[in-house]
Amino acid sequence: MDFIENFNTALRALRVNKGRSFLTMLGIIIGISSFILVNSLGAGAQSLILDQVRRIGSNLVAVLPGASEENGPPAGVFGIQITTLKREDIEVLAKNIPAVEASTGYVQGAEIMTFENESRAYSYFGTMATYPLVQNSSVEKGRFFSEEEERSGARVVVLGSEVAEEMFPNVDPIGKRVKLQTGSFRVIGVLKERGATAFQNFDTVFFVPLTTAQNQMLGIRYLNLAHLKISDESALPAAMEQAREILRERHKISNPEADDFRVSSTAEILSLLTTVTNALKFFLVGIAAMSLIVGGVGIMNIMYVSVSERSYEVGLRKAVGAPYMRILSQFLTEAIIVTLIGGIVGILLGVLLSFLIATVVTLLGFTWEFVVPVSSVVLSFVISSAVGLFFGVYPAKKAADMTPIEALRSN
Repeated sequence: MDFIENFNTALRALRVNKGRSFLTMLGIIIGISSFILVNSLGAGAQSLILDQVRRIGSNLVAVLPGASEENGPPAGVFGIQITTLKREDIEVLAKNIPAVEASTGYVQGAEIMTFENESRAYSYFGTMATYPLVQNSSVEKGRFFSEEEERSGARVVVLGSEVAEEMFPNVDPIGKRVKLQTGSFRVIGVLKERGATAFQNFDTVFFVPLTTAQNQMLGIRYLNLAHLKISDESALPAAMEQAREILRERHKISNPEADDFRVSSTAEILSLLTTVTNALKFFLVGIAAMSLIVGGVGIMNIMYVSVSERSYEVGLRKAVGAPYMRILSQFLTEAIIVTLIGGIVGILLGVLLSFLIATVVTLLGFTWEFVVPVSSVVLSFVISSAVGLFFGVYPAKKAADMTPIEALRSN
């Protein structure tokens, strides 16, 4: 009965001062909605990363040129020109590592492509005939270039789906000739739409034979990157170690700390990205917690005002025999109700914002799951109650400690 009476009294006090009650709740609403939003975005980011890894394949080993720290990226990632990785290295790796199912090397550049009166700038990859097998990519029209065309430096090009749509909106591109800065190339294929993979949209690039790109377009003999497709995921660690040993032998490196290459798997990349997203999530949760503390201070201040305004009421209740705990529980109940209502509104707002963000990201073509962890909702209720209890204790204690004469005289 005491709880019901305190509850009804608290609701009446909130209705009397609607504006002040809303401002009191605002800090809690912002803090709880931020908490829900951060947890939901963290789960959505994890789903995006997992989808990216699934698309490029969890059984790929990447070989990059350039030394690196143990947990850092290779120097080539920062745009430094590294010439240590050659095509012959990848061929030797594919030949001597039993678990390698297929391999390919890459170089990258940019060109202006012209067809009739249309000219556009695109990035391109020079790669090997095994690219579709390594990257699980399919040809929608025509074909991919053959090993013979790749070895001979044929001037053929395979278009990403968006490149084909932009350059040939109403024309079948197969067999047409496009002009690049280095000459005329024949279009032999168009890849199926793939979307963004590993944060690179392969639909917006085109592909030429590796030898053509190296000798005729870039004038280089090295690779920017290579991929090894491993037949069995369980063989990844052994295959990666074999790759390191073979490359050290070919590059005449006796000290592993002097490696001029980096061998990593998509699983390692996933782990690194997961660590980064988790760190970011915890940082944002900390910011949300600061909002809750600010909201709690606001509750304490408003409760002080409420105690001062209702001191006459407190005096009358004490004069007719209201015990210490009755007064204390009444004001504590008010503080907890304010924070719980703010918490519920914050949860609903956080869920709504999470849904809107998931919808927008999905419409942009990414895989983003709308996830609101149950643990974050439960924790939000606990945090709301704890904030109300913690910041409401001192004002409630002040009200309960008043003597009837003191309370009646202060009015």
